[in-house]
Amino acid sequence: MGKGGGCVPSKKKKPSSLATTGDGPGIENHDTANVPIPIEDDQTTVDGDRTTATNTAGTTTPAITARTISPLKIFVVFYSMYGHVESLARRMKKGVDSVEGVEATLYRVPETLSQDVVEQMKKPPKDSEIPEITAAEMAAADGFLFGFPTRYGCMAAQMKAFFDSTGQLWKEQTLAGKPAGFFVSTGTQGGGQETTAWTAITQLVHHGMLFVPIGYTFGAGMFKMDSIRGGSPYGAGVFAGDGSREATETELALAEHQGNYMAAIVKRLSQP
Repeated sequence: MGKGGGCVPSKKKKPSSLATTGDGPGIENHDTANVPIPIEDDQTTVDGDRTTATNTAGTTTPAITARTISPLKIFVVFYSMYGHVESLARRMKKGVDSVEGVEATLYRVPETLSQDVVEQMKKPPKDSEIPEITAAEMAAADGFLFGFPTRYGCMAAQMKAFFDSTGQLWKEQTLAGKPAGFFVSTGTQGGGQETTAWTAITQLVHHGMLFVPIGYTFGAGMFKMDSIRGGSPYGAGVFAGDGSREATETELALAEHQGNYMAAIVKRLSQP
């Protein structure tokens, strides 16, 4: 068992260079190989309130006045026992918020363990500023990033219990067509960095949601072999070890990249 816890932009934006330097198989040895693959942040056009204007020839023509548009919302929903998944979630929010017109909100899922058991496991106190999410609140999001630790290669029971509570959303297919991604924490290198996300895809399928993996868009950082790094083409990840290991900067950078990448995808899908 593993442990661990539309808008009108002024210009096109690309994600920041998150990958650390270093070459891997098939990567050319020059600076551009060490940055994530650019993510196109397409400009969005929005119909405004139509008014009329008279030109110099005296002809009346339609004019467009801009109106305020609410930002697109990505919910970063996670379960974290010892804080490892939460650390990724916080950096993921930073990546989402870096894309103009998109904002992230952090939520945690309810704990299913009794307070006595939680105390025996020495679980750190929760951050009171991160609220627990309910199934009904999910309808308000334009996209999701779900984070959880592994339990024998599958998501933790707390996250599964939350998905089990979304029956009404499933019945009405409220979440159909909405993009979602995963990020995970495992105790060991063979503990499920890929299978934990892979086995979670079934939850999205039944809701009609769109799974968005990051692939190898992180660039050279996905190929580095000089240090231990969690994460995979399925999504960001961290190795928790016995619980004392903290996420490295590379693991956190990958999480930030995933947030940025998902925000760009959500924004692109929102365009007519």
